[in-house]
Amino acid sequence: MHFHDIKKLLTSFNALIEQGHSILVIEHNTDVIRSADWVIDLGPEAGDGGGELVFAGKPADLKKEKHSYTANYL
Repeated sequence: MHFHDIKKLLTSFNALIEQGHSILVIEHNTDVIRSADWVIDLGPEAGDGGGELVFAGKPADLKKEKHSYTANYL
């Protein structure tokens, strides 16, 4: 998605959250990940090398996780 589309999407998400809704998103875009309240990072690889819980918590704490490939991009 284009940056402006991501911004619109996050605005829509925030409007829904303010109304009391919960949102579950599966995403690789780092802007979306950073804006999350809670991140579940699965991996460490894809396919047969993945499927394990690497991290669960706040995005700021994910940056400290040494086993997360996602953390390297935040």
